[in-house]
Amino acid sequence: MDNPILDFGVDPAAVCYVGSGLQRPECILAEPDGVLWAADARGGVAKLGPNGEQRIITQQRSGSFAGASSEASRYLEGTLPNGLAFARNGDILISNFGTDCLEVMTRDGATRVLADSIDGEAIGKVNFVLRDSKDRIWITISTRVKNWMHALRTDLADGYLARYEDGKFRIVADGFRFTNEIRFDAREEFLYVVETTGGCITRLRIDERGEPSEREVFGPSRLGSGAWPDGIAFDSYGNLWGTLVYSDKLFVLTPQGDFRLLLDEGDPKQVATLEQAFLNNRVTGDVLFPTGRGIAPWMASVTFGGPDLRTVYIGSLKGQRIPYFRSPVAGLPMVHWMEER
Repeated sequence: MDNPILDFGVDPAAVCYVGSGLQRPECILAEPDGVLWAADARGGVAKLGPNGEQRIITQQRSGSFAGASSEASRYLEGTLPNGLAFARNGDILISNFGTDCLEVMTRDGATRVLADSIDGEAIGKVNFVLRDSKDRIWITISTRVKNWMHALRTDLADGYLARYEDGKFRIVADGFRFTNEIRFDAREEFLYVVETTGGCITRLRIDERGEPSEREVFGPSRLGSGAWPDGIAFDSYGNLWGTLVYSDKLFVLTPQGDFRLLLDEGDPKQVATLEQAFLNNRVTGDVLFPTGRGIAPWMASVTFGGPDLRTVYIGSLKGQRIPYFRSPVAGLPMVHWMEER
């Protein structure tokens, strides 16, 4: 079968929207019944029903698990849910970019810390969480630098990949340049890792014990000028969809690693200014924050949903609603899509 993505492009005029008044809907989870869950900067997760119903579920402290330090008692201060995943029982795993914790929240908001340290030290900026078919929980740490903006450099590679086991984290691989989203391929043979400041996608072969090997860059060594990849998702053909956050682009890497641009909503002048500042290790708020526009300003993630998994939802850091459009190919079902609870 010919790759259905080769003749596809996103028409902004054909894009529809769901939700309103959302705050920083960075990560989106879709369920088979049409319900969407989106991270929300108001301190919780927004639930959007297929009938248009919308409500914010605010995190409420309910104690902590083994593995969390005493400092975790204050974890709801400055909460900023970022990456989301469903636990096997339907609770929501939250990588909290504000509290630097891995948390679990029930669907009514009761939240506990799973872990907030590694080898007795703070874990850093927890960015994303992913659960695989073996019920293993994987976490990305973007940087150990407390102020993440100071990590937007070409010469810093302090991000890492960790796995949550027996109430604590264990580092699996490190030396990444601002580790962001991760995804397994259909056979869970390779784990694909976004390196935001590296401007590329790295992959690692994962064995039955969850140990990595054969680390390599997948696709171009840099995804073009103004390439700050953020979120990724596979479709059922094997294409890897992704976003470039500050340049507001949606792209695809084919199974052969070929790059295709599906949508470009960025401001060329602002993106070029930021690119130059980044290459000189001089990123400041003055050059960073003017970027971001289009259907999903600061385009951050890709989620497949709908009854046939052919509806694509785009998460963003500056948007207040969620754009969506139809794909010519279904998404790869995530683990929760195939489980019965």
